Amino acid sequence: MPRTTDYPECVPSLDDIARFQTSLEADDVAWLHALVTDWQIIADLSFSDLVLWVPDAEAKGMWAAAQIRPTTGPTTLLEDVAGTFVPTGGTDLLERALATGDIVGEEADELFDGSRFRVQAIPVCRGGRTVAVIARRSAESGLRSASTLESSYFEAAGELGEMIRRGEFPLPGTRSDLADSLRVGDGFIRTTAAGIVRYASPNAMSAYRRLGLVGDLIGTHLGDVTTGLAGRRPTDRGPRALLGGDTSTEAEIEGAAATLLLRVIPLRSGSRRSGSLILLRDVTELRLRERELVSKEATIREIHHRVKNNLQTVAALLRLQGRRMELPEARAALDEAVRRVGSIALVHETLSQSFDDNVLFDEIADKLLRTVLDVSDESSGAGRVRAERIGSFGSLPGVIATPLAMALTELIQNAAAHAYDERGGTLTLAVNRIRDRVRLRVSDDGQGLPDDFDPARSLGLSIVTALVEDELGGTLTFEERTGGGTTVAISLSV
Repeated sequence: MPRTTDYPECVPSLDDIARFQTSLEADDVAWLHALVTDWQIIADLSFSDLVLWVPDAEAKGMWAAAQIRPTTGPTTLLEDVAGTFVPTGGTDLLERALATGDIVGEEADELFDGSRFRVQAIPVCRGGRTVAVIARRSAESGLRSASTLESSYFEAAGELGEMIRRGEFPLPGTRSDLADSLRVGDGFIRTTAAGIVRYASPNAMSAYRRLGLVGDLIGTHLGDVTTGLAGRRPTDRGPRALLGGDTSTEAEIEGAAATLLLRVIPLRSGSRRSGSLILLRDVTELRLRERELVSKEATIREIHHRVKNNLQTVAALLRLQGRRMELPEARAALDEAVRRVGSIALVHETLSQSFDDNVLFDEIADKLLRTVLDVSDESSGAGRVRAERIGSFGSLPGVIATPLAMALTELIQNAAAHAYDERGGTLTLAVNRIRDRVRLRVSDDGQGLPDDFDPARSLGLSIVTALVEDELGGTLTFEERTGGGTTVAISLSV
């Protein structure tokens, strides 16, 4: 019986086993990583559990370095075995495969519940050397004979096993995450070396019929058929080259009514190509949803852009009306309205350039500091007011950015209009954000709060209070600044 390792609290990784328990070279370990990245296909085709065994550094036995269960059938591995050690003599099957480099025939064994399974040992070859062994464990099927689908699966699994033994699998090249997610049950086609379809699973037939196929795939040239179905839409590569090539590849085939994702795995028998194994999935609905999302995002950005343009038009009309006003109080009120509308337009302008409903608020805050203070310097008799920002807001949702921008506009305008004399000063915006909590402080080094200060008597500060407490659900405080001046502190959750 195998004994457990020194990994009682967690399942060790392939790297753990290779580094501490074997003498495998780095290139050998990389080869094994590539193998276990792609061996789900073999597990599914053979309806089997796979366990990767590597030889002990001191030749005292073998270690289970990795395992995988099939998605097409029941498992015989009720418990994880990775990290298990089998001493020499514990399993003749693995030792013979490691020593001879040959696939060792199946042997029957029994689980604790009385059910039986069979084991086959497949040597993993690299550069003419056997560096590991795969134990393929499958439950006995009983008296039922294998269906055509199962027979085709088993045949392909046997060919891949032979390629592993000859060092021809895993195949070189990289694959996308979506292609790696393809499963045998999604759709399976087996072709000959000439590209003729020997077998197509029901799911594969359904996918091709949605692409536009009339009739059967069996006996047809898959590259020619696919070219005819996808000829109305351009593809990255020609279907004939894609499906008849000698390298592992992936692509999307798009027809008038459907889109298929394909992965082509060339099969070899010795030095000659024996055909291909094609996994495919109908991704039509996925691509339609992606296009709908892109369309919705573009529509939302266009809406923000139009709202920004409309707000700027309103601001221009207010500005034009202000120039016609003779009363200074009326002109000042219209100027304040222009600034309020402008702060909202600035948020919509930023949202129109974003791919989601969030904005990087630092850019908005900096622009508000510049524009509001520049206008205030021109219209007031006070000296120049300098501005600085300390800290970062990060990304904020649009529903928070708009009222916060309006509140900042009022605070900056209020400080510029009332805090400074002819000497001017510095206005500081300090931000502290910890996860979803934001605290900001708008501080001036001006004259400070008057003795009879009451924010309710100021329209601008009343607007700030309503925005912060009612719309943002935050808190607002006014504080005397040490050394002179005033600080307005706002705290809110985002």
